[in-house]
Amino acid sequence: MFHPLDPLSPAEHRKASQILRNYHAPVPVRFKAIDLLEAPKQDLLAYLQDGKFELQPPPRKAYSYYHRNDDGTLRKATINLATETIESDTEHPESQGPADIDEIDRIYNLCNAHPAIQEEIKKLKLPDGAYVTNDPWTYGTDDPNERRRLYQCYMYIVLKDDPEANHYSLPAPFAPIFEANTFELLKIQRLPLGVDAQLDEEMKPWDPVKPVEYSASLLGDSYFRRDLKPLHIVQPQGPSFQIDGRHVSWQKWTFHMGWTVREGPVLNNVFYDGRSLFHRVSMSEMTVPYGDPRSPYHRKQAFDLGDSGFGITSNTLTLGCDCLGHIAYFDGIRTSGSGEPVVMKNVICMHEVDNGIGWKHTNFRNNKASMVRNRQLVIQCTATVMNYEYVLAFVLDQAANLHIEVKATGIVSTMPIRQNTYSPWGTVVAPGVLAANHQHLFCLRIDPALDGVQNSVVYDDLVPVRGEPDLDPFGCAFRVQTVNITQPGGYDLDVSRSRTYRIINPKHINPVSGQPVSYKLHAAPSQMLMMGKQTFNYKRGVFSSRPIWVTKYRDGELWAAGEFTNQSRKDTGMEIWANRKESVENEDVVLWHTFGVTHVTRPEDFPVMPVEVMNVSLKPSSFFELNPSNDVPRSSQSHNQSTMVEHEEVSLAGCGKCCL
Repeated sequence: MFHPLDPLSPAEHRKASQILRNYHAPVPVRFKAIDLLEAPKQDLLAYLQDGKFELQPPPRKAYSYYHRNDDGTLRKATINLATETIESDTEHPESQGPADIDEIDRIYNLCNAHPAIQEEIKKLKLPDGAYVTNDPWTYGTDDPNERRRLYQCYMYIVLKDDPEANHYSLPAPFAPIFEANTFELLKIQRLPLGVDAQLDEEMKPWDPVKPVEYSASLLGDSYFRRDLKPLHIVQPQGPSFQIDGRHVSWQKWTFHMGWTVREGPVLNNVFYDGRSLFHRVSMSEMTVPYGDPRSPYHRKQAFDLGDSGFGITSNTLTLGCDCLGHIAYFDGIRTSGSGEPVVMKNVICMHEVDNGIGWKHTNFRNNKASMVRNRQLVIQCTATVMNYEYVLAFVLDQAANLHIEVKATGIVSTMPIRQNTYSPWGTVVAPGVLAANHQHLFCLRIDPALDGVQNSVVYDDLVPVRGEPDLDPFGCAFRVQTVNITQPGGYDLDVSRSRTYRIINPKHINPVSGQPVSYKLHAAPSQMLMMGKQTFNYKRGVFSSRPIWVTKYRDGELWAAGEFTNQSRKDTGMEIWANRKESVENEDVVLWHTFGVTHVTRPEDFPVMPVEVMNVSLKPSSFFELNPSNDVPRSSQSHNQSTMVEHEEVSLAGCGKCCL
């Protein structure tokens, strides 16, 4: 029997596509996505809270984005897998569905082989053996009347026959535009090569430069440092986690390991020591707007979850590379254009890490020390979205903290620039290569269930006590000022007041502190969206204009910018949900956090960017009566079996001691 939140199996996937094909026969259909449609939350909660397992699980359902081959209109169907029926089938003529792997491959191959593009390539007069490749980008938006499904292909030169030859260091000066339903070449757009938007009147021969490579085979053995010795992660008794299907138990934590083609990994039904914490935690959306005003770069704005998906672009992870130690893997699944399931092996890796000291105290009177190590459970995936990689990790620790870590790496999106020319819109990272200023803005969705789903959100400001000499005669006092959030809306972080947000259950009071039980959001303060409010860039991604959002829960409201982001003209998500006039006090609420990085690229970010790390944490605050990790066994040499490195320097204190 499937858990209600398990991803679709290959058999269920085939059933869903066959039901939909039969429904539209004899007209063929072209599939964009098939995924699990989660049951209504109330039905899920009733089943999950049924300790005697007397209730039947909610019926398994799927949804599909697709279009009929006689019509390019986007459609969405809801399919009941239990009754083998179509429950709904709606047209969305004003929207474009997400990109899919088959479509991207077809555009990619068509662009490379198109005769008109080959003629343009000839004008570059490339050396023998060189060829041109491309990155198909979803088109973006700059015209409110545009309804065609468009791709813009950014072109790059490849000089060396190596699968990792860095074409991003050789951008070409033109970018074809294709219509994705007819696969027609609409235009070959020239790209500006100077500081302004001026274009060359005709294509000029390529000005040769040496590519900047990262491929180990191209760099050669002598290139690499030789002083790095092996570091092995060893767990002689195996890992401390247990897995039953997709149910995971580790160090008082339990959760269900979900996965979707859009979000990638999803934590469901999260408990600590038998107490409910979160119903669902996931990455909801992200947007990557570029700050170059010259056409076509003003349209470059990826919504990497809505336009394609962290799940559909997830890597197959391998031992010894993505995660080290004793690794458990989970698979994913996506659809082909024909509706066949494509199993994505090992898209999530799970493992334990030692992250240094968890806590320590030394009694200075007798030098007696107690210390525990900070053991963590890491659930991780990596999505390759064209040029960029995003490593998303959920990290659980023994102090009942949930950390969400995002690492941005990969290769920056590059554009051509004349040699010895510099631009205010970006950084020259190699000869003839400009990397534009841009932002990566993520939106984390937190569906809390702190001792139940009736929760509230408050924020705490640290404020000084002033003008009250009887209360504060020495002028040193400060206190917490708590503000209840009563209605949906967007809210700000205020570092000057050390503002933090907490999810509370006002009906459950901590017996020690006298405060409502809560979890505190340790946010990642970030610069928000820099696009002007009049721009499509802003209108499409309103969620990225504020760091904090609070909404009342409704089924299906999962994606911060709305369901369909590809070539969208406005935000159909947060802008609507956060403006409702309704109570969010002691209700089923959702907390959203927007964070990220404004990336002014450095030469040191090229050819492949060192990871840029962003961290968000959810930490208990009056949820427990003492440190939850107080019961972690104290660290000892007999358990850890460390070894001492001998070196020539003489220690003034003699040989160091081991912890007992």
